[in-house]
Amino acid sequence: MLSILNNISSLQAQNALNTTQASLNSTLQQLSTGQRIDTGADDPAGLAIANGLEANITALTQSSMNATDGVGMLQTADGALSQVTTLLNQAVTLATEAATGTVSSAQRGSLDAEYQAIQSEITQIGSSTNYNGTSVFNASENIFLSDGVTNSSITAATSSLSASGILGATSGATLTGKANATATDAVVIGGTTYTFVAGPLAGAAKSGASATAINVVIGSSLQATMQNLADAINGNSSDEGVAYQAGGGANADAVASASGTSISLSATPLGATLASIASTTTDADFGFLNGTTFTAGTSSNLLTSASATSALSAINAAIATVANERGAMGAVVNRLNAASGVESTQQTNLSSAESGIMDADMAQVTSNMSKYTILQQTGIAALQQSQQMSQSVLKLLQNIA
Repeated sequence: MLSILNNISSLQAQNALNTTQASLNSTLQQLSTGQRIDTGADDPAGLAIANGLEANITALTQSSMNATDGVGMLQTADGALSQVTTLLNQAVTLATEAATGTVSSAQRGSLDAEYQAIQSEITQIGSSTNYNGTSVFNASENIFLSDGVTNSSITAATSSLSASGILGATSGATLTGKANATATDAVVIGGTTYTFVAGPLAGAAKSGASATAINVVIGSSLQATMQNLADAINGNSSDEGVAYQAGGGANADAVASASGTSISLSATPLGATLASIASTTTDADFGFLNGTTFTAGTSSNLLTSASATSALSAINAAIATVANERGAMGAVVNRLNAASGVESTQQTNLSSAESGIMDADMAQVTSNMSKYTILQQTGIAALQQSQQMSQSVLKLLQNIA
């Protein structure tokens, strides 16, 4: 039927061309992004699943990196302990030589000097070895692992390392504070009195001989104050302001390490001659919960045949202790590596699943591109033809006239 009011064929051609154009635009977007789902309207359910998988993949990726960091810390500690074993083996040679009766006292003195240097180096390794700015010894770090839904952790723990600790040469004690210090509180460690004052202290320096009276800055918390006290005892600076005043140096009788509200003290070879190393206070609100004194032990040395024989036994025990520590750390390294491997496998499988949902089938998209391009061209031709049909009515009227 010919009509001049409505061109139904033209309307049908326009609708078909609009549909084709929308499909062509979607196909072009898939070609440019490589994704089947570009908006929530493309596949709402698929997008929700894919986003959840992506969150899981992100968590697994970081967890694998966490495990790698944990392995790095333990391997750093293992490398340091390997060097300690080398030093202990050198000490075995020295102690064995010093134990024989054909060595003179002067020669034993030289052997002992080297032995003491070895002990100092072991203690230095224990205090200075760090990973990412944190000491690797006497640490207990929880390596956090997650797939975005389930969380777990693996503890990477190491023991403290010092010559006195592994050779058993001197005694020590761990004292726990009960309240933060106030000005004029004092603690006596060996022959040195540490008086707590408000900081910071001007003109502080960490050089100089051991003093008999040293000021210690009161920290913002009991933990900070304990760290300041340990720094003062060891002759180090502090994060909570300067820990001691000019003239203060390392305590000749003890070394210290702080952990939370506690401070651990160990007698040095010089301090081993003291009957005891005491910690006292002038303030009832500040002090230690679990004791005030500890008895110093005997210094490990090679100055006599008997002491060299005793030291040799201690050295052999220390070698076994270090080996056990390395073995324990190695087991945790293997566990972390296994966890990292599992996470990498999960990450691969989830990435494959996400890809199946999100990625465009490029072969299909290319085929659709050709199809919609042809349909667009034929739709335009059909629209042109439908518009020409209206001209037939004019020709009919011209014939009547």
